[in-house]
Parts: sequence; structure tokens; C-alpha cells
Amino acid sequence: MKIKQAIFGAAAFGAAGEYALARYFFRRTILRQNAKRGRTMNMSGTDWNLYIPQIQNDKAWVKNLPHEDVFVTSRDQLKLHGTFFPCGGANRAVICFHGYTSEGLNDYSSIAKFYHEQGFHLLIIDERAHGQSEGTYIGFGCLDRHDACVWVDYLVNRLGENCQIMLHGISMGASTVLMTTGLPLPPQVKAAVSDCAFTSAYEVFQSVLKTMYHLPAFPLMNISDQMTKRKAGYGLNECNAKNEVARSRTPTLFIHGETDTFVPCSMVYDLYQACAAQKDLLIIPGASHAEAYYKDPAAYEHAVRQLIQTYFVSAE
Repeated sequence: MKIKQAIFGAAAFGAAGEYALARYFFRRTILRQNAKRGRTMNMSGTDWNLYIPQIQNDKAWVKNLPHEDVFVTSRDQLKLHGTFFPCGGANRAVICFHGYTSEGLNDYSSIAKFYHEQGFHLLIIDERAHGQSEGTYIGFGCLDRHDACVWVDYLVNRLGENCQIMLHGISMGASTVLMTTGLPLPPQVKAAVSDCAFTSAYEVFQSVLKTMYHLPAFPLMNISDQMTKRKAGYGLNECNAKNEVARSRTPTLFIHGETDTFVPCSMVYDLYQACAAQKDLLIIPGASHAEAYYKDPAAYEHAVRQLIQTYFVSAE
């Protein structure tokens, strides 16, 4: 009898410990107020000190362009923020989706000049629970894909039925873009760029637990998944980008850093193989997480330029 009590006691203690750990994981990663950009940057494995001067200069250049704050309302009634940079009378526009714990202008200051020179209006958004957008829980693409559709509708209404739209995402923003391509999209969406996307929140967290913390995914991720469903309204593996791109009809350029340890480079091969749309793949040697553009801007811009030339009709 005493042995049984000891076993049950140990099991209860273990279960309580796992629940406490899952609750800590949920609060640290899903809750906006506890998800810190500095921590994410440190975990990414990229030495951002190499690029901070360039990013600061590029951000100053972008902010000197004419621009305005714009807002839309999500289907669950959140006020979402974006910054719109007009480009003359162009009928091309790119919607830019940033990474986890970042903001639009943090991730897109450098590549913004490239798009502007290609004759694109820029719509650089803050995803839900980031920047000036409302939201308590970070959506990891599952919730954000529906917000992306609202932004697409905003641009079509603003620019007209003849506009041509590119979707460009980095990290979590790239997963958002890929998940969005699995939804019915209007014909104005011509192509997409996915830079270091993960397949699903569940799988990228599973990878981080294994490589950085040397912890098994079970049962922590299962408990966290149920907690996220209950509190945030979605499951961590509810929307897997591999499944979404299998339904996609949007031509997509997949980009990934070869030495990415935060979102393993293996994920881009899974995504690329699953994609049913026209597609291309660019692997940047020596690039860590979200470093591809800074490591080899010439290759990056060439690949995006090819995508534009193939799927966007010239205004001339």
C-alpha cells in the first residue's frame, strides 16, 4: 500500500512539474507581454552586431520616405497597424510580414529600398500582438494568416482591381505568408517570398527544446498545445505550412540560410517539396537565421527580381 502511494505521489509530483513547466513555456512564448525581442535575437544564433549600423542607416532612409500609418480590423476585432509607403503611380505593392517578437520596420528597413526601386508600394505591417497592433496572444501564423487576407483586401480597395501584390515574410512572417497561400486568395496576389519559414509552431519549438535545452517534446509540448488552444484559440500544430502550401496556387520563392540552427534548414526542403504552386529555392551558404539578405544581398535580390519579372506585368 505504501509503495502504491509513493508511486502515485511521485506521478502526481511529476505531472504537476510538467504542467508548471508548460505554463512557464506558454507565458514566455505566447503571451505578448513576456515574449522579449532580445531573448529571441540571442537564441537565433545570428550575430546581429555585424549589421546594426547598416540596419540603422537603412531605417533612417526608409523613415524619410513619405508614409502614413494605416489600420485594419481583424476578424476577431483587433486593431492592426501597418505603415504604407507610396511609390508614385505604381500598381505593384508588397506586404511585409516580420518575425517573432519583432516589428515591421525592424525587419524590412534594408530590403525596403530594393522594393521601392522595383516600383512597389510598401505595406510594412505589425503582426498581431506586436508593435502597434493589438492582441494579447502571438499567433505564429495560425491566426495571422487571416489577418493577412484582411491586409490584401485593404490594398485591393486602396489601389484598385488592377493592382499586383507580393507577399514577403521573414521567419514567423514567412510561415504566415505560406499559411496564407493555402487560403483562397484574390487574383491580385501574384507571388510570395518565404525567408526562413518554419513548418509549424509545434515543430520549431520541438526543435528548440531538443537542440538548445536538451529536453524531450513529450509531454511538455502536448500540455502547451492544449493550453494554447484553451487560452489563445489555436493549436501549435493546428496549421502546418507544409499542408497549406500543398493547396497553394501562389508562385513562391523559398529562401533559407544554410547554417540556420533556430529554424533548421531542413524545414525549407520539406516546405519546398510540399508546395503545389510554381516555386524556386535559394539557399544562402553561411547564413544563420534571418541573415540571408545581409549575408548575400546580390543573390537574394536577383532571386526576388526574377520572381517579379516572371509573375508581375510591367506598368510600361
